[in-house]
Amino acid sequence: MRSGVQVRLAATRDRRAIADCDPRVASDLQRRERIDAAIAARNCWVGEYNKAIAGYGVLSTSFFGRDFIELVHVAENMRRLGVGDALLETIERARQADRLFTSTNESNAPMRALLEKRGYEPSGEIQNLDADDAELIFVKFMPRRDP
Repeated sequence: MRSGVQVRLAATRDRRAIADCDPRVASDLQRRERIDAAIAARNCWVGEYNKAIAGYGVLSTSFFGRDFIELVHVAENMRRLGVGDALLETIERARQADRLFTSTNESNAPMRALLEKRGYEPSGEIQNLDADDAELIFVKFMPRRDP
């Protein structure tokens, strides 16, 4: 793993630190509820940098019943340190299916670059979720796991 970066399953005690690294959690009840549900389902991971929570990621099956990385967020002051890459790597290992989907806005060049680096391929786009900023869908084909 990257120097200084550790990833582990999130626990209820991490809720405040997650909100501290993602200001939208405090103001968006739906986002907070999604994170709480993912923590309870053991589908949320936190990335720590030098023992401080620097980001989190959520895996779900909300995308047509497929494994889908629903959220990856790294605190603004902790970006470019390998936290997002480490979160993706951990979530990829946790997935169950032979492909893993995620999405990001067309304007999010850093996330698109990270997805490309990790081997994700374009898989489509959705218009009109955000004004003038298409949601780009990506897929990564993974080795099949034995049950």
